[in-house]
Amino acid sequence: MKLLRSATLTVSDIERSADLYTSYLDYSVVERGTIPQDLADSWDAPKTAGANYVVMQPASGADIFLRLIEQPKVDGFKALRSYGWNAIEICVEDVLAANERMKDSPFEIIGPPREIDGLPAIHPMQVKGPDEEIVYLTQIKSDLPAFDLPRAEAAIDKLFILVMGCSDMRASNKWMEEHVGVEMGRDMEIVYTMLAAAYDLPEQDMHVISTMIHGRDVFLELDQYPDAAINRPQLPGMLVPGCAIGTLWHPDFDSLTGPWITEPVVREGPIYKGKRAGTMKAPDGTLVEMVES
Repeated sequence: MKLLRSATLTVSDIERSADLYTSYLDYSVVERGTIPQDLADSWDAPKTAGANYVVMQPASGADIFLRLIEQPKVDGFKALRSYGWNAIEICVEDVLAANERMKDSPFEIIGPPREIDGLPAIHPMQVKGPDEEIVYLTQIKSDLPAFDLPRAEAAIDKLFILVMGCSDMRASNKWMEEHVGVEMGRDMEIVYTMLAAAYDLPEQDMHVISTMIHGRDVFLELDQYPDAAINRPQLPGMLVPGCAIGTLWHPDFDSLTGPWITEPVVREGPIYKGKRAGTMKAPDGTLVEMVES
């Protein structure tokens, strides 16, 4: 079973961002409304109640979503400079074609297509949106020896990995194993040019990253962030800026013991489908929302 369900991004202009993701990433709006108070409370973000949101689905029709929530920009927030969810990774059919498309878009290319030493199965690029959100666009060339990777079924397709920046990657790995029920995949040291650029470090510096899995499905990447990273600035009572929430299915919801911000309840809509959902805080305050499968 694939556990990745949704990523929630905060944006300063919901209509502009919805149009951007429609025009350049081929996503479509499948739900829109305002955030209910009890849902905002479940994220420990009570002042997010009443905020406009849209839920968007890829052109392939895959049941994995992006949720955009409108809130004011936060002074001092810069992409990749703080702990928490820092990027979403979407699979594409042809990364070179995606790169050409991004050249004519409001997205800023911060990492052109580049193969990664030791990971010949993937060919990624990275872009930054107008609200400092980071989107990887990745072509999958083959499976990994021990793990399966999705193939795009549209030019730009579904979310398949969420990327978390950590103050202590090992502690976050352990927390995710104990509280979310996922398993360690592998860890490795890589040249990470995008992270090096964000921290003004030598491009050839090595950075430690890890993956987390369910069965043969790789869907989480946890990165050890440099010492200069900070706790993410945020407006009081609101979600953190950028990628704010990672939402996962769970095949045995009753096995989850929390600690929940508020007790799980049944919720409706494309993300929840009438199932129970609740949210926990991982290390660094990272919001992990779990949905009953």
